[in-house]
Amino acid sequence: MVFPGQGSQSVGMQSELADAHDSVKATYAEANAILGYDLWQLVQEGPAERLSETTVTQPAMLAAGVATWRVWIAAGGEVPSHVAGHSLGEYSALVAANAVSFEDAMKVVKRRSELMQDAVPAGVGAMAALLGLDDDEVIAVCAAAAGDEVCEAVNFNSPGQVVVAGHRSAIDRAIELAQEAGAKRALMLPVSVPAHSALMREAGEALSISLADAEFRTPEITVISASDAKPYGDGGDIRERLSRQVYSPVQWVQTIQALVGGGAERVYECGPGKVLAGLVRRISRGTAFAALESPDSLKKAMTN
Repeated sequence: MVFPGQGSQSVGMQSELADAHDSVKATYAEANAILGYDLWQLVQEGPAERLSETTVTQPAMLAAGVATWRVWIAAGGEVPSHVAGHSLGEYSALVAANAVSFEDAMKVVKRRSELMQDAVPAGVGAMAALLGLDDDEVIAVCAAAAGDEVCEAVNFNSPGQVVVAGHRSAIDRAIELAQEAGAKRALMLPVSVPAHSALMREAGEALSISLADAEFRTPEITVISASDAKPYGDGGDIRERLSRQVYSPVQWVQTIQALVGGGAERVYECGPGKVLAGLVRRISRGTAFAALESPDSLKKAMTN
């Protein structure tokens, strides 16, 4: 089971699931009490620009992943042998593995989103997807584009799909250089912070305070960290690695390879959208996959 992160949000997401399962809105209601506003209403009505703000997107995606997980388990879905999450999705994975409560995870994510949003002034940072270049080519493009600014490969999502992050001016240069190098596509992403880049180091280090206040414990299901494709250990290990995760690249190709290498024959995306399911298809062509984004898709997955 893999949980999506920032970038998979959309206005109106999970409406069908909520119509069929009361626990979806109940999960968002739990989040409301911590956040101090009606997250479900914002998710359903937008505007999209507000939903795309890091301080809203991160709590929304945590709630979405946990809501889907709760529906799956309540309906008798099989408990997976391994779970993982893409960036912010790791928090949903850790909740699913009973390594942290939803309440504590939401409190940490709320602070995480605030620290990341405040780390770089609005408009200074950016993220872009570069398609059609191999990893080494993207790394070379970043080095050439950086100058005295930050420009780094931060999400190794699938072969030929890498996300870069850093100062907006450097990312603009990287897009031009990537196109010159033969990239099939190079486009800015609707993300308000340069996540997983060196510009987030102070945010990650500051997050350790909130992580220390939360109760983390050894997962009951193996949780693969997307920062290094290795299992999380005890509570102290989880706290330390979640702090570093904020400014460390997402090694999604290695993570899926670790899941498949560990015996996974099916990989289900637990949350809104189909982004991760599409990446699984490109990383491991022989692995069955499905996105659990609607009542119909959940029912179909349970019969396979």
